[in-house]
Amino acid sequence: MASNATKTKSKFPTIPGTKPSVKNAQLLISTGIPALDNIIGGGLPIGSIFLIEEDKYGLYAKIIFKYFMAEGVVTSQPILIASQDHQPSQFMSELPAVINDSECHTKTVDNGNEQMKIAWRYQNMKLVDSSPAEDHTFGHFYDLTKSMQPDLLEHADIKQWHESNLQEQNNIFENTAYTDLLRTIQEILRDGQYFISDTPDKKRILRIAIHCLGSRLWLSDTETSSNHDLLKFLYCFRALLRNSYAVGIITTPVNNFDNTDAFVERIEHISDIAIRLESFAGSAKETNPLFKDYHGLLHIKKLPALNTLTPHCLEFRDLAFKLRRKKFIIEVLHLPPEFEDTAQREQDEAIAPTIGCTSGSHKSILDF
Repeated sequence: MASNATKTKSKFPTIPGTKPSVKNAQLLISTGIPALDNIIGGGLPIGSIFLIEEDKYGLYAKIIFKYFMAEGVVTSQPILIASQDHQPSQFMSELPAVINDSECHTKTVDNGNEQMKIAWRYQNMKLVDSSPAEDHTFGHFYDLTKSMQPDLLEHADIKQWHESNLQEQNNIFENTAYTDLLRTIQEILRDGQYFISDTPDKKRILRIAIHCLGSRLWLSDTETSSNHDLLKFLYCFRALLRNSYAVGIITTPVNNFDNTDAFVERIEHISDIAIRLESFAGSAKETNPLFKDYHGLLHIKKLPALNTLTPHCLEFRDLAFKLRRKKFIIEVLHLPPEFEDTAQREQDEAIAPTIGCTSGSHKSILDF
């Protein structure tokens, strides 16, 4: 029995920064945000595409993008950064610093004291965990006010792609940027022996981060050609990921697309995991008292279903996010508490029509 157990355990490759899923043994890596890992089913499956539909100004999508890369640096996983809108080196200089164990313990104590301030009606409601825990072994926590430690960046294996090295056009894509990026990804997967068929001495996971794919700088001569190029790229990109130890994260400005032909839904269908960030900035929800404690809503558009018949089942769908000075927080959206009766509430009750078995005054103690 012992030998059989040893053989079973040896089937799982020991790769830093990974863990097998408890549901289907699918190998997972962290997004860099433990709360987001918990929402999508434990983490990002190897060989999958994580699509982030950007908010209106792209601020919060860029933060999640940086968390993903920072987690790769901390876990010594190679990274490929691709962008036409920003220099990849700029992202590396803005990566947040990882929080050590002592800071995690201090914040855990502070969060325990803050629980006393929660209204009693919400004490039994389950929250998405967004605070560090002492025994966490998968995923790390970061401080947005500090830059990544220089010693970690010096030893990180980071490759960059930008539009400056575009090659000649071919008959697959009208925009040469898609051709060059796809060729770069294929070469890195081959040279680094990330394909499943390869047998390197030490297996590693490649994190591929593509920022603002499908923006104005990715356009072709016509809108139809631009959409076709993006869809073909996603199909080819997914085929490469399915046969390799790699995970791709893509942010795309869906607000720039004309969705008359359900183009956004087609992109979500090609992806394995898709979320949409709805920012309150510049909208009527910014002044709505219901959302006063949050900066936007997080919509789950698609969940992974690799090596399983059914995707992960969400316990809560009303998710909101807020950006604090040091961290990005995802929580279940709760109604604000009513601490006491106000004059406005009394006025509303006086105006409200009487519904029920009573027919007239509210003064009778038998009315219900």
